Amino acid sequence: MIKRTLCFTAPAYLNTKNEQLVVNYPDKEQPARKVPIEDIGYVILEHPQITISNRLLEKLTFQNTAIINCDQQHLPVGLLMPLAGNSLQNERFRNQLDASVPLKKNLWQQTVQMKIKNQAGLLAERGISYDKMLYWAGQVTSGDKMNHEARAAAYYWSQLFEIPFFNRYRKGEPPNNLLNYGYAILRAVCARALVSSGMLPTLGIHHANKYNAYCLADDIMEPYRPYVDMVVCYLVDNYDDITQLTPELKKELLSIPALDVIIDGKKSPLMVAMSRTTNSLHECFAGITRKLLYPEY
Repeated sequence: MIKRTLCFTAPAYLNTKNEQLVVNYPDKEQPARKVPIEDIGYVILEHPQITISNRLLEKLTFQNTAIINCDQQHLPVGLLMPLAGNSLQNERFRNQLDASVPLKKNLWQQTVQMKIKNQAGLLAERGISYDKMLYWAGQVTSGDKMNHEARAAAYYWSQLFEIPFFNRYRKGEPPNNLLNYGYAILRAVCARALVSSGMLPTLGIHHANKYNAYCLADDIMEPYRPYVDMVVCYLVDNYDDITQLTPELKKELLSIPALDVIIDGKKSPLMVAMSRTTNSLHECFAGITRKLLYPEY
């Protein structure tokens, strides 16, 4: 089932009644609105004058809803997830913690290979030479010791946009602002799927920054990044001004969880595909399989 993404960009009071999220506005002429909580996958809180009840937070987390809050620049800075997202969580935590180093290096190899292949797919779609990307994908070894991910990224970002001297940098010039916002949404999708599959988003297979609470999410979302890049390419090509995150631009980026992707030969919404990916990761940790299931661009 495709879950809804709700983004609140104006002052509002959020509470709950009869298993629904109820939105009341300070402007008394604006009618209250209701949304069934079971239909909600992601809630984004952008405006500083939003009040949300603890009872609503309880119900949202019980339904494994990802709640994202934003800073004064309207960029996501926080993510609230449930402590218990799976009935077999203890067992799955242990499998994750017991994963061997060779297994994690193999999983990272698969992840980097698919990321580069998907980047190549987007370049091909835009009529850009991608042969080097496929070569580098084929050269990735266990743990990506030769860092082919970085080699591919340098070429990819130099070619993707028709913007002279563009560099992918979090605090860089547009469209970095669009990429940052889209990746934050993707990260929430991945973290939600990991928790639902009974794993710790903190303990990665490659990323290991002690200040990062979502290392595993940052690992597993890598092959999905080109889908965000695809949306940003569309915005760059079709909007005259991308310097500010306008409601129109955000609306396009908020469609990312519902994008159609091809996984295991079948079309699926991205958020559903992500759950299949995280379930395959659990099976790798449990010794059932050694293959991660990723979408192919």
